[in-house]
Amino acid sequence: MNSNAPAVSVVVPVRNEVGNIAPLVAEIAAALEGQWPFEAVYVDDGSSDGTPAELARLMAQHSWLRRVRHKQSCGQSAAVRSGVNAARAPLIVTLDGDGQNDPAFIPAMLRALEAGAPRVGLIAGQRVGRKASGFKKLQSRIANAVRGAVLRDGTRDTGCGLKAFRRDVFLVLPYFDGLHRFLPALVKREGYDIGYVDVVDRPRGAGVSNYGLWDRLWVGILDLAGVWWLIRRKKRNPEISEE
Repeated sequence: MNSNAPAVSVVVPVRNEVGNIAPLVAEIAAALEGQWPFEAVYVDDGSSDGTPAELARLMAQHSWLRRVRHKQSCGQSAAVRSGVNAARAPLIVTLDGDGQNDPAFIPAMLRALEAGAPRVGLIAGQRVGRKASGFKKLQSRIANAVRGAVLRDGTRDTGCGLKAFRRDVFLVLPYFDGLHRFLPALVKREGYDIGYVDVVDRPRGAGVSNYGLWDRLWVGILDLAGVWWLIRRKKRNPEISEE
Protein backbone atom coordinates (compact mmCIF):
# COMPACT_ATOMS: atom_id res chain seq x y z
CA MET A 1 0.00 0.00 0.00
CA ASN A 2 1.20 3.52 -0.77
CA SER A 3 2.55 5.01 2.48
CA ASN A 4 1.06 8.36 1.45
CA ALA A 5 -2.43 6.94 0.97
CA PRO A 6 -5.04 8.27 3.42
CA ALA A 7 -6.59 6.06 6.08
CA VAL A 8 -9.87 8.01 6.00
CA SER A 9 -11.76 9.66 3.15
CA VAL A 10 -14.42 12.22 4.11
CA VAL A 11 -17.04 12.38 1.36
CA VAL A 12 -19.14 15.54 1.23
CA PRO A 13 -21.92 15.91 -1.38
CA VAL A 14 -22.74 19.56 -2.14
CA ARG A 15 -25.06 21.44 -4.44
CA ASN A 16 -25.03 25.25 -4.34
CA GLU A 17 -23.39 25.41 -0.91
CA VAL A 18 -20.76 28.09 -1.56
CA GLY A 19 -21.26 29.79 1.81
CA ASN A 20 -20.81 26.58 3.80
CA ILE A 21 -17.71 25.11 2.16
CA ALA A 22 -14.84 26.99 3.81
CA PRO A 23 -16.13 26.69 7.42
CA LEU A 24 -16.80 22.95 7.02
CA VAL A 25 -13.40 22.30 5.41
CA ALA A 26 -11.74 23.99 8.39
CA GLU A 27 -13.77 21.87 10.83
CA ILE A 28 -12.90 18.64 9.00
CA ALA A 29 -9.21 19.52 9.28
CA ALA A 30 -9.55 20.36 12.97
CA ALA A 31 -11.26 17.02 13.66
CA LEU A 32 -8.78 14.77 11.84
CA GLU A 33 -5.34 16.39 11.61
CA GLY A 34 -2.81 14.55 13.77
CA GLN A 35 -5.13 11.55 14.28
CA TRP A 36 -5.58 9.82 10.91
CA PRO A 37 -4.05 10.46 7.47
CA PHE A 38 -7.09 11.77 5.62
CA GLU A 39 -8.51 13.34 2.51
CA ALA A 40 -11.76 15.19 1.90
CA VAL A 41 -13.58 14.45 -1.36
CA TYR A 42 -16.17 17.09 -2.17
CA VAL A 43 -18.70 16.00 -4.79
CA ASP A 44 -20.15 19.02 -6.57
CA ASP A 45 -23.57 17.80 -7.69
CA GLY A 46 -24.10 20.19 -10.60
CA SER A 47 -23.85 23.45 -8.65
CA SER A 48 -24.79 26.67 -10.45
CA ASP A 49 -23.44 29.12 -7.85
CA GLY A 50 -19.86 29.83 -6.79
CA THR A 51 -19.26 26.35 -5.37
CA PRO A 52 -16.74 25.26 -8.08
CA ALA A 53 -14.66 28.43 -7.68
CA GLU A 54 -14.69 28.18 -3.89
CA LEU A 55 -13.54 24.57 -4.00
CA ALA A 56 -10.76 25.46 -6.45
CA ARG A 57 -9.61 28.24 -4.12
CA LEU A 58 -9.50 25.92 -1.12
CA MET A 59 -7.82 23.10 -3.04
CA ALA A 60 -4.91 25.45 -3.73
CA GLN A 61 -4.50 25.76 0.06
CA HIS A 62 -5.07 22.14 1.13
CA SER A 63 -3.34 19.21 -0.59
CA TRP A 64 -5.78 16.78 1.06
CA LEU A 65 -8.85 18.42 -0.50
CA ARG A 66 -10.20 16.90 -3.74
CA ARG A 67 -13.17 17.66 -5.97
CA VAL A 68 -15.41 15.46 -8.09
CA ARG A 69 -18.00 17.24 -10.22
CA HIS A 70 -21.28 16.12 -11.75
CA LYS A 71 -22.01 18.09 -14.92
CA GLN A 72 -25.67 18.14 -13.86
CA SER A 73 -27.38 17.34 -10.59
CA CYS A 74 -27.90 13.60 -10.11
CA GLY A 75 -29.05 13.57 -6.48
CA GLN A 76 -27.48 12.91 -3.11
CA SER A 77 -27.13 9.13 -3.44
CA ALA A 78 -25.31 9.50 -6.77
CA ALA A 79 -23.03 12.10 -5.22
CA VAL A 80 -22.18 9.82 -2.30
CA ARG A 81 -21.46 6.93 -4.69
CA SER A 82 -19.22 9.12 -6.87
CA GLY A 83 -17.31 10.23 -3.80
CA VAL A 84 -16.84 6.71 -2.45
CA ASN A 85 -15.71 5.48 -5.88
CA ALA A 86 -13.14 8.28 -6.05
CA ALA A 87 -11.97 7.81 -2.43
CA ARG A 88 -8.52 6.34 -1.81
CA ALA A 89 -8.98 5.26 1.83
CA PRO A 90 -10.47 2.02 3.22
CA LEU A 91 -12.60 3.94 5.74
CA ILE A 92 -15.23 6.42 4.59
CA VAL A 93 -17.02 9.15 6.50
CA THR A 94 -19.95 10.97 4.90
CA LEU A 95 -21.50 14.21 6.06
CA ASP A 96 -23.86 16.76 4.56
CA GLY A 97 -22.35 19.89 3.07
CA ASP A 98 -24.79 22.34 4.67
CA GLY A 99 -22.98 22.54 8.01
CA GLN A 100 -25.65 20.75 10.05
CA ASN A 101 -23.38 17.73 10.68
CA ASP A 102 -20.56 18.57 13.09
CA PRO A 103 -17.20 17.03 12.05
CA ALA A 104 -16.15 17.02 15.72
CA PHE A 105 -18.01 13.68 16.02
CA ILE A 106 -15.95 12.01 13.29
CA PRO A 107 -13.17 10.70 15.60
CA ALA A 108 -15.66 8.95 17.91
CA MET A 109 -17.34 7.33 14.92
CA LEU A 110 -14.04 6.14 13.45
CA ARG A 111 -12.90 4.70 16.77
CA ALA A 112 -16.20 2.84 17.11
CA LEU A 113 -15.81 1.46 13.58
CA GLU A 114 -12.23 0.34 14.22
CA ALA A 115 -13.14 -1.19 17.60
CA GLY A 116 -15.97 -3.19 16.04
CA ALA A 117 -13.93 -4.59 13.16
CA PRO A 118 -14.44 -6.89 11.35
CA ARG A 119 -18.07 -7.48 12.35
CA VAL A 120 -19.22 -3.84 12.29
CA GLY A 121 -19.65 -2.46 8.79
CA LEU A 122 -21.31 0.88 9.57
CA ILE A 123 -21.46 3.46 12.35
CA ALA A 124 -24.54 5.65 11.96
CA GLY A 125 -24.94 9.07 13.51
CA GLN A 126 -28.18 9.53 15.45
CA ARG A 127 -29.26 13.15 15.74
CA VAL A 128 -30.23 14.69 19.06
CA GLY A 129 -31.58 18.21 19.49
CA ARG A 130 -32.41 18.36 15.80
CA LYS A 131 -32.52 21.89 14.34
CA ALA A 132 -35.41 21.65 11.86
CA SER A 133 -38.94 22.91 11.41
CA GLY A 134 -41.78 21.17 13.19
CA PHE A 135 -43.05 19.81 9.88
CA LYS A 136 -39.65 18.32 8.95
CA LYS A 137 -39.36 16.72 12.39
CA LEU A 138 -42.82 15.20 12.07
CA GLN A 139 -42.01 14.00 8.56
CA SER A 140 -38.82 12.33 9.78
CA ARG A 141 -40.54 10.68 12.75
CA ILE A 142 -43.21 9.18 10.52
CA ALA A 143 -40.71 8.07 7.88
CA ASN A 144 -38.41 6.48 10.46
CA ALA A 145 -41.30 4.72 12.19
CA VAL A 146 -42.61 3.25 8.91
CA ARG A 147 -39.12 2.27 7.77
CA GLY A 148 -38.32 0.62 11.08
CA ALA A 149 -41.58 -1.35 11.08
CA VAL A 150 -41.02 -2.62 7.54
CA LEU A 151 -37.27 -3.21 7.49
CA ARG A 152 -36.59 -3.90 11.19
CA ASP A 153 -33.15 -2.33 10.84
CA GLY A 154 -32.98 -1.24 14.49
CA THR A 155 -32.06 2.34 13.52
CA ARG A 156 -33.79 5.34 15.07
CA ASP A 157 -32.59 7.92 12.53
CA THR A 158 -31.36 7.02 9.04
CA GLY A 159 -31.63 10.62 7.79
CA CYS A 160 -28.43 11.78 9.49
CA GLY A 161 -25.75 12.36 6.85
CA LEU A 162 -22.93 11.65 9.32
CA LYS A 163 -21.92 8.01 8.83
CA ALA A 164 -18.70 6.01 8.92
CA PHE A 165 -18.29 2.74 7.03
CA ARG A 166 -15.86 0.48 5.26
CA ARG A 167 -15.41 1.31 1.59
CA ASP A 168 -15.39 -2.34 0.54
CA VAL A 169 -18.73 -2.93 2.28
CA PHE A 170 -20.36 0.04 0.55
CA LEU A 171 -19.15 -1.03 -2.88
CA VAL A 172 -20.93 -4.40 -2.72
CA LEU A 173 -24.31 -2.82 -1.87
CA PRO A 174 -26.95 -2.69 -4.61
CA TYR A 175 -27.08 0.86 -5.96
CA PHE A 176 -30.27 2.83 -6.51
CA ASP A 177 -31.35 6.45 -6.16
CA GLY A 178 -32.12 6.87 -2.46
CA LEU A 179 -29.49 4.37 -1.28
CA HIS A 180 -28.08 6.76 1.33
CA ARG A 181 -31.32 6.63 3.35
CA PHE A 182 -31.23 2.84 3.73
CA LEU A 183 -27.58 2.10 4.50
CA PRO A 184 -28.21 0.40 7.89
CA ALA A 185 -30.70 -2.08 6.42
CA LEU A 186 -28.54 -2.79 3.38
CA VAL A 187 -25.34 -3.22 5.42
CA LYS A 188 -27.18 -5.62 7.76
CA ARG A 189 -28.36 -7.47 4.63
CA GLU A 190 -24.71 -8.20 3.88
CA GLY A 191 -24.26 -9.77 7.32
CA TYR A 192 -22.56 -6.90 9.18
CA ASP A 193 -23.45 -5.31 12.50
CA ILE A 194 -24.36 -1.63 12.88
CA GLY A 195 -23.07 0.72 15.56
CA TYR A 196 -24.48 4.08 16.62
CA VAL A 197 -23.13 7.37 17.92
CA ASP A 198 -25.35 10.22 19.15
CA VAL A 199 -24.47 13.46 17.35
CA VAL A 200 -25.66 17.02 17.90
CA ASP A 201 -27.60 18.55 15.03
CA ARG A 202 -26.84 22.17 14.09
CA PRO A 203 -28.69 24.84 12.13
CA ARG A 204 -27.82 25.12 8.44
CA GLY A 205 -24.84 27.43 8.02
CA ALA A 206 -26.01 29.37 4.94
CA GLY A 207 -28.33 29.05 1.97
CA VAL A 208 -31.35 26.78 1.62
CA SER A 209 -31.96 23.05 1.26
CA ASN A 210 -31.26 21.81 -2.27
CA TYR A 211 -32.99 18.43 -2.02
CA GLY A 212 -36.73 18.93 -1.76
CA LEU A 213 -39.76 17.37 -0.15
CA TRP A 214 -40.45 15.03 -3.08
CA ASP A 215 -36.92 13.70 -2.91
CA ARG A 216 -37.23 13.01 0.81
CA LEU A 217 -40.75 11.66 1.17
CA TRP A 218 -42.79 10.29 -1.73
CA VAL A 219 -39.93 8.70 -3.66
CA GLY A 220 -38.83 7.16 -0.35
CA ILE A 221 -42.04 5.11 -0.22
CA LEU A 222 -41.12 3.38 -3.48
CA ASP A 223 -37.54 2.92 -2.28
CA LEU A 224 -38.80 1.33 0.95
CA ALA A 225 -40.72 -1.28 -1.02
CA GLY A 226 -37.64 -1.98 -3.13
CA VAL A 227 -35.33 -2.40 -0.12
CA TRP A 228 -37.86 -4.72 1.54
CA TRP A 229 -37.81 -6.84 -1.62
CA LEU A 230 -34.00 -6.87 -1.73
CA ILE A 231 -33.80 -8.06 1.87
CA ARG A 232 -36.37 -10.79 1.26
CA ARG A 233 -34.47 -12.01 -1.84
CA LYS A 234 -31.01 -12.08 -0.23
CA LYS A 235 -29.30 -15.47 -0.49
CA ARG A 236 -26.39 -16.70 1.57
CA ASN A 237 -23.06 -16.30 -0.18
CA PRO A 238 -21.57 -19.66 -1.15
CA GLU A 239 -18.58 -21.01 0.76
CA ILE A 240 -15.94 -21.49 -1.90
CA SER A 241 -12.90 -23.76 -1.82
CA GLU A 242 -10.46 -24.53 -4.59
CA GLU A 243 -9.16 -28.05 -5.20
